[in-house]
Amino acid sequence: MIPSFLSSPRRARIRVPAPLMLLVAMFTLHTGSALAVTAFAHASPATVTWLRLTWAALLLLALGGPSLWRAVRAATPRELGAVVILGTASAGMMLFYSEATARIELGTATSIEFLGTLVVAVAAMRRRRELVWIVAAVVGVVCLTRPWQSELDLAGIGFALAGAVCVVGYIVLTQRVGAGFGAVHGLALAMTVGALVTAPLGAPAAIAEPNLELIVFTLLIALLFPMVPFLLEMIALQRMSRTGYSTFSSLEPAVALVMGMIVIGQAPVTVQLVGMALVVVAGIGAARGDRSPRPAVPRSEPVRTRRHGTAPANAPGGGHTGAPLPEIVRFPSAPADEGPHDREPERAA
Repeated sequence: MIPSFLSSPRRARIRVPAPLMLLVAMFTLHTGSALAVTAFAHASPATVTWLRLTWAALLLLALGGPSLWRAVRAATPRELGAVVILGTASAGMMLFYSEATARIELGTATSIEFLGTLVVAVAAMRRRRELVWIVAAVVGVVCLTRPWQSELDLAGIGFALAGAVCVVGYIVLTQRVGAGFGAVHGLALAMTVGALVTAPLGAPAAIAEPNLELIVFTLLIALLFPMVPFLLEMIALQRMSRTGYSTFSSLEPAVALVMGMIVIGQAPVTVQLVGMALVVVAGIGAARGDRSPRPAVPRSEPVRTRRHGTAPANAPGGGHTGAPLPEIVRFPSAPADEGPHDREPERAA
């Protein structure tokens, strides 16, 4: 049975504010990331990532239950395609981030990968002067990576930048997949795809030399990252605009720095603290710069989408979640406890 706070967006919105969910997601994610770094002494980042994705997929598939398969049968090819792309982007984001944190500090890798979130915010800007935030972020990354140092790790920086590219797809598609399938179902399918995508890289070593302690340890890490934070982010992204999401996500490099210091003792130097501050300020500034008004739908005309069910267009999860949701159609309401993918297809007469 799916817990009510995961299956009922309306109840969850009353009990747990979306910003609080994002903060919890950040701390659990970077606790898991820091613990994963300690596992790299026993297995490659690819193997650890594959084990985490596999655990997350198995747990979420069990949590989804029979209703998950009904949702898959009722889904359109476009919706299933979005799941495949999201799963691939999520796998790439985790794999590249793991490879980066195996080579460079946790806070630095997070700040570089955060550039993907910044790109999403900047893409919505209407004024050229707001591009100053991109400049600030780039200067911050330079301070973090310190290219003037002889021990500069280009591979680690490259992996973090590749992860930033995957972050863009993750943010955009998480909204759409979460709205279409629900948090548990959408993430279960995405994590399954992610586990399959990373299997050629991580599975051979794990199967050739099985390590029971590592397998159990990666179960713990999988709960911390990706399972819990991805679930919370998927729910929060359905209730927040991209502006709000980007604003709160701007705290992520600082959270990564704190968890890196606490869990694995990574202490940054002064110039890196300055760089991280620049990245955080750039993220907040870019997010708050997105103030463009969005078209509203009259309150008297509730709409039903293939993804959300019947809701006013200005209700959280009802139309203004940041990204425009395609295929809006009107058709009779379903019972309150029944989602768009929980109904069996009608049989032709």
